Amino acid sequence: MLEKKITFDSFIRGALIVVTVVAAIMLVNRLSSVLLPFFIAWLLAYMLYPLVRFLQYKCRLHSRVLSIVVALVAVLGALTGILYLIIPPMVSEMTKLSNLVVPAANEFVGQSGLADSINQFIKQFVNENNIVKLVQQKNVMDALQTALGQAWELIYQTMGFLAGIFTVFVVFLYMFFILLDYEKISNGWPRLIPAEKRPFFTGLVEDVEHGMNAYFRGQSLIALLVGILFSIGFLLIDFPLAVGLGLFIGFLNLVPYLQLIGFIPTILLALMKSIETGQNFWFILLMALAVFAVVQTIQDMYLTPRIMGHVTGLNPAVILLSLSVWGSLLGFIGLIVALPLTTLCLSYYRRFVVKE
Repeated sequence: MLEKKITFDSFIRGALIVVTVVAAIMLVNRLSSVLLPFFIAWLLAYMLYPLVRFLQYKCRLHSRVLSIVVALVAVLGALTGILYLIIPPMVSEMTKLSNLVVPAANEFVGQSGLADSINQFIKQFVNENNIVKLVQQKNVMDALQTALGQAWELIYQTMGFLAGIFTVFVVFLYMFFILLDYEKISNGWPRLIPAEKRPFFTGLVEDVEHGMNAYFRGQSLIALLVGILFSIGFLLIDFPLAVGLGLFIGFLNLVPYLQLIGFIPTILLALMKSIETGQNFWFILLMALAVFAVVQTIQDMYLTPRIMGHVTGLNPAVILLSLSVWGSLLGFIGLIVALPLTTLCLSYYRRFVVKE
């Protein structure tokens, strides 16, 4: 078999393809803050569309708008029910924690003589003459700058909060209009592509959709199994809110690495149990961390390679590498689309480069 020679034309063409891909990645990274709401909206619409279609055609609601509203109400109702099962017990435990911490802190302050020291310090240093000297010594402009800085920080935080609310509103607006014309969008976009290139791009989108379907099915199964494993582990060590905390961490596993947020409530609940039972805090926390380590080991060594490797056809090392690379390139979006994109890239490499 004759080897294909690399000509100047093929080299330039390959270089242009590489430059185009790099430029596209840089552009997406640059516009990630703008594209993220639309991407999240499209992802939500993609996941909600089967339910909307079921309500419209199987349940005979007929109106697409009504089907979208009913689907949103059903999903939000389900999420509210799940949160209702988790948040009230969590609030109850936190209230119990505060009721235990405050008396303990007061007792510590009283026994250590800290309260007497504070009163003595106030009597010695905080008096009218010292305050007058402090005001006279301080520059008025410094005080004004500090006040303006605090005011600006308050305004900045308020604007950030309002921007967050606006972003959520934009996501839901995007999602509503995408669902409203989902069929037109999914069936009409190939007409924007030249006829000779149309089969390639339609095949590309179908491959992406297949990869996304496989990824979400696999990741959802992993999240469910991880939630069950965490619940069992926390029950075995008699940890507070064992089932609720375990399912919450499992839900976070829908996005790779997001389960690290679960350390925050775990530490607080370990502190609460320590104060309530008198057990050593570090021992309780060590037992909880042991559950994290065991479940994470099972997830990384068995669940992810078996489940995601089966649905995507990727080696476990490639899975971890793809999550790191795409997460570094595209941030949060990259973590979500890492495995489908990697599967797609390898598939097209084998198809068009290696020609398997």
